[in-house]
Amino acid sequence: MPGKPFHVLIIGAGTGGMALAHALKNNGVSVAVYERDRTRLDFLQGHRVGINPEGTRALRACLSPELFDTFVATCAAPMRRGTLYTEKLSELVSLDFPLDRDASNSEKSVSRVTLKQLLRTGVDDILHFGKYFTHYEHEAEGRITAHFEDGSTATGDVLVAADGTRSRVRAQYLPHAKLDDAEMVSAAGKVPLDDEVRALLPPHMTDGMSIVLAPRGRFFLLHTMEFPWDDERRPKNGIGGKDAELISAWPGLQFDNTTDHLIWGIALPPALSPAGLAKAAGTEVIEIAKEMSAGWSPVLHRLFELSDPTTCAVSTRQSTSVPIPAWETSGVTLLGDAIHTMTPGRGVGANTALKDAQLLADRLVAAHRGEIGIVEGIHEYETRMIEYGFDAVRESLKFYGKDNPLNGRVGGRALLALVRGGARAVQALPPVKRKLVHRMLADRGATTPERPSP
Repeated sequence: MPGKPFHVLIIGAGTGGMALAHALKNNGVSVAVYERDRTRLDFLQGHRVGINPEGTRALRACLSPELFDTFVATCAAPMRRGTLYTEKLSELVSLDFPLDRDASNSEKSVSRVTLKQLLRTGVDDILHFGKYFTHYEHEAEGRITAHFEDGSTATGDVLVAADGTRSRVRAQYLPHAKLDDAEMVSAAGKVPLDDEVRALLPPHMTDGMSIVLAPRGRFFLLHTMEFPWDDERRPKNGIGGKDAELISAWPGLQFDNTTDHLIWGIALPPALSPAGLAKAAGTEVIEIAKEMSAGWSPVLHRLFELSDPTTCAVSTRQSTSVPIPAWETSGVTLLGDAIHTMTPGRGVGANTALKDAQLLADRLVAAHRGEIGIVEGIHEYETRMIEYGFDAVRESLKFYGKDNPLNGRVGGRALLALVRGGARAVQALPPVKRKLVHRMLADRGATTPERPSP
């Protein structure tokens, strides 16, 4: 039997919030999203989002079939290879990744701008722009009213904080939930992928993802992004007819500015930070990146020089959530960075937000159908989310941040030597390489014969 009708307020139109909105709308649950951006065209910036198989399956569960197909059609070409190098670009190990995986069982690379626009497609009736949340109040019969800076309000039965790392909802609801500094600084930029760049780099560096682990906790990452459309926004030759039709019909592409490119990022502990990092912009970031990688291969320095200065940026504080115990469930809840923001160490931030959206939607839809109570459903969601969400926070900090043993002043260099030696050993043993790829895919949520889909 249907339950008592209820209305959901979502604060923030990011990845998790919009995935939740689509899932609720598609299942007949009354929902509205309130976003501080003034228009759909605000803040069309950002680099890559990696969507792993678990995140892809969550998106498929949340989106309409046509919109999910559009997501797949607008992703970059799949990663063919992952390669680990020294800072002199000596190859340590190169892993081939299978390309014959279905749409829900493969790693995806998507432009952050593209994903943002895709998730804002088909929701004009529920997405409200220019709404900067200030606070909420509890009303009679358990209802909740959200207040916004423009003086307007919105009232519902459930309030979902999807307003990111500096969540105002979290600040009011869980004031004891704090953020910590991951103690890494970084610079990043984009390089157009043209013939000069292809000729510059080692053969495997444009096949997917490349990583440099250097002494003193210095870290470099390079991602290849090749898209299914050309510079004129026309589908490239060879793309399937269905994909071409989806891309041509999708309104979001007109707001994107993505062509084939490489995304690079370099990070190191703050103690090694170059002077002037905090205020660097544009071409200054390129020089900062060269200083951060002093003594590295000149090929990488040339790569920095070929970057588009308008895409270059620095980060001097990367936050990570401090895990907290479970709280008493109410009609207010949180998802994504609003509760478990994490470093990019494992590349699972967006995927964890999508997992949140799928799970919370499932429980709220069950309440909509009268199978469970609203607060009961939220409690079931929070019980699971707190466990896997904060686990992801801790693991991400170990890979990228102050908890990474490679950053240690004592033993870091010796551990790096062990990592490099192990990588070279794996490179010499093809069966071990295949097993490692299998394990990496399974850890990212890919279903395999050894790890069947639930």
